[in-house]
Amino acid sequence: MNHNELGVFGERLAREYLEKKEYQHLDFNFRFGKNEVDIVSFYKNKIIVTEVKTKSEFELLEPWKAVTRQKQKQIIKVTNAYLQTLNEEYNVQFDIVSIVVSKDLSAEIIHIEDAFAAM
Repeated sequence: MNHNELGVFGERLAREYLEKKEYQHLDFNFRFGKNEVDIVSFYKNKIIVTEVKTKSEFELLEPWKAVTRQKQKQIIKVTNAYLQTLNEEYNVQFDIVSIVVSKDLSAEIIHIEDAFAAM
């Protein structure tokens, strides 16, 4: 599985995982300029913006560590653009779903709720 396929696989796993937790998905891969947010959901009267990071078991860095402060700023910028498309105001929460995929395609999923805040 190449890098792009791994990312698509991870996003599918994240969607399914969040659906089981009763998140109502509103949008996927919402783009604003050159940046995007992976998953936008509604859960417990909040908009949840979820960044999905997927790595193979052979990569050393934990996937969630790739959500740097610079990446957070990009996510916040795209989220602000998304919120302008809505007719109501909502509280927003930023989550990360960190996935490590094994050779046999089993996966370890870590959901970090409220992982960072808008500045």
